[in-house]
Amino acid sequence: MRQIVTFDAYATLINFELAPTTLKVLADRLDLDGLDVDEFLDDFRVMRFQAVLEAYRPYHEVLHSSLRNAMRLHGLEYRESDGDALVEAVPTFGPWPEVPDALRALKKKYEIAIISNTDDNLIARNVENIGVEFDYVITAQQAKAYKPDRQTFEYAFQTMDVDPSQVIHVAQGWEYDHIPTRDLGLKRRVWINRYGRRGSSDYQPYDELPDMSGLPALLGC
Repeated sequence: MRQIVTFDAYATLINFELAPTTLKVLADRLDLDGLDVDEFLDDFRVMRFQAVLEAYRPYHEVLHSSLRNAMRLHGLEYRESDGDALVEAVPTFGPWPEVPDALRALKKKYEIAIISNTDDNLIARNVENIGVEFDYVITAQQAKAYKPDRQTFEYAFQTMDVDPSQVIHVAQGWEYDHIPTRDLGLKRRVWINRYGRRGSSDYQPYDELPDMSGLPALLGC
């Protein structure tokens, strides 16, 4: 029986350097009196999540609108070029150091796929940066829905022509991936806990690794 290992892309495979990039883009405005930069970045993260819960729109629009809303909340002047700069930066992000070798090892036994909240044109270069060929690269643009919506995963299973019981899903994020996949009937789930966060017994069973270097051994490669 076919078995496929699916991955979230950003922060799981790709070093998603959105926070430092945001600070560089806004460097000329971050000296605002009373601005808590960490709070601003956290609000930006929350607003990105809130935006994908709304009706589908392309991810480049999600980045623009959530950045604009976070900046207005904190009294920062928003310029359209700010959102443009973030969108242009996303395709330049490369993989975490251990990722390419781990993926090559997995390909000896499994098909591998990406399920990502992004646009096709944004992730194409990220995949090139990884340097490993995926059997499938499935995006929110294709599914017309963002994780955590089940529609995204159901579209992926249909596209790959597999039952969820044939799928091992690997991801760093909770709200986008591990929470919605708890009840999907997947063969296995693996949490890549890159930031040393506390897990949750409510969402077991899942395996936990600090990065992807141990994933091939965990999955029998």
